[in-house]
This record gives sequence, C-alpha cells and structure tokens, in this order.
Amino acid sequence: MDAHLANMEMRSHWNGVYKAKKSTEASWYQAHPEKSLSLIKVSGISAEAAIIDIGGGASTLADHLLELKYRNLWVLDISGEALIKATSRIGRNSEAVRWIEADITKAVLPHNHFYLWHDRAVFHFLIAPEDR
Repeated sequence: MDAHLANMEMRSHWNGVYKAKKSTEASWYQAHPEKSLSLIKVSGISAEAAIIDIGGGASTLADHLLELKYRNLWVLDISGEALIKATSRIGRNSEAVRWIEADITKAVLPHNHFYLWHDRAVFHFLIAPEDR
C-alpha cells in the first residue's frame, strides 16, 4: 500500500472514532491528566516555552495548561474531528493554541522550537518500523 493511501486510511479511521464516540468514551480519556501535568510542572519550563502535544486531539491537557497560564501551546493530531471537539470544548481560549491537523510521521515542524514534547499514546499506535 502506498504511503499516501495509508495516511488517508489512518486519518479516516481516527476521524471515524471521534465522530462515533464522545471524547469521554475513549479508553485513554482523562478529565484531568494528573501525571502529564505533574511532569510538565516539575520540568521547570517557563510559561512562554513552546510545548507540543502530539496526538493531543480531544485531550484536556491544553485546557489545563491554558488554566496554568502556559502561552505557547501546540496540539497536533491526525484527526480534524478530534481537534474540532477540543476547540469547541475550550471555546474562545482555543485561539491561544496552535492546532495542527497532521500525521506526525509526515508533519513538518519548526526545527529546535519545542522545549517540551508531550505524547501520551500516539507512538503506541505506530506499529510499522518505518513510522517509528
């Protein structure tokens, strides 16, 4: 299967998951991502430091980081549906986040830009050696 077709199937799969289920119904859902927030806090990075959440989709991490006054947040997910759910949930404050709909294995991101890279589950789903 060609890489473009595989990417489209992956995007279609995750869009289908987020259309069919509420975010709270996903097995990986956390209303308050305690462990991630704790690790970010102890990292000591400033509120201006660039943080990217890979596969962050409908996660609540961005909500909590905004509440904690982090101001350089990026969220990348292959599913536009997941990003729509997140921006709808966050509301007007979602404008403070850079939302990227992309496959992480193909995404072009700024070089040496991020101080913290968060990924709670997405790399678990990359089972092809070339994707890892």
